[in-house]
Amino acid sequence: MKAVRFHTFGGSDVLRYEDVDRPVPGAGEVLVRVTATSFNPVDDHLRSGVLAEMIPVALPYVPGIDLAGTVAALGAGVTGPEVGAPVVAMLPLDSAGGAAEYAVVPAGSLAPAPRTTELADAAALPLTGLAAWQTVFELAGLKSGQTVLVNGAGGAVGSLVVQLAVDAGARVTAVDAPPHAERLRGYGAERVVGPLDLAAGPAAVGGPFDAVVNHVRVAPEDLARLTAYVADGGVAASSAGPVPEAPERGVRSANLWVRSDGAQLAELVAKVDAGALRLHVADRRSLAELADVHADAGAGRLSGKTVVLAP
Repeated sequence: MKAVRFHTFGGSDVLRYEDVDRPVPGAGEVLVRVTATSFNPVDDHLRSGVLAEMIPVALPYVPGIDLAGTVAALGAGVTGPEVGAPVVAMLPLDSAGGAAEYAVVPAGSLAPAPRTTELADAAALPLTGLAAWQTVFELAGLKSGQTVLVNGAGGAVGSLVVQLAVDAGARVTAVDAPPHAERLRGYGAERVVGPLDLAAGPAAVGGPFDAVVNHVRVAPEDLARLTAYVADGGVAASSAGPVPEAPERGVRSANLWVRSDGAQLAELVAKVDAGALRLHVADRRSLAELADVHADAGAGRLSGKTVVLAP
């Protein structure tokens, strides 16, 4: 089968589109015929070796943490889903494998694919959806009527955070560049503002807020300014560096480390099918172009979530 692998850490040029053996599912695993994977920033970090100490990977490594496809075979001890069923999954960071014609998936990571979207586009959901779900419900614990500021709301994770928060009944202030404004209003954001002027303070954007969700990588001194945007007893949840706590005001901080969870992914799929969650796919590329996708990401040329189609 065809797959993309890197045999050494480095730039996008280390990615090779090559022939490899088809994997065989072991006990508790499922073999999936891949329809698509997608690009996530962590793919770049794994390929470059930045995360080598935190997430050791065996080389050669097949990237692609997201997966959408159809069940091809079941390993020992797996009783479902049925062969031929459309599925989605977030693969383990240390072994991934989505950038290939076939991939093995831990059975517990699988969920039925959405029925209301193209199967290839469903590859945009797993990692970003789980990151959003775990931010909204586990880290921030958002409840109906609470207020939340989402900084970086137009991005792949931020867009889903906005929608999940709105669906939970929270009042959302979405922060991102003007080109995202119409889409974010369409997601139900109560207020949409341009890039955050941290010097202006929380009152300038209707704060402070019960929760601040940050997906924008800024300097530590700017992260510290975000603490003031959190109301007394509130929480700052971040995927882009820790926001300092303010114990004297009961303000706590939580950092995201996304994990695979088939049950949560099934909840996300249900929300997609119910129309409560919309996926925004900016581009679709072929697996043979994955090195170019990585190069474009490194140069800041990706316009949004990119789905990568298997042959």
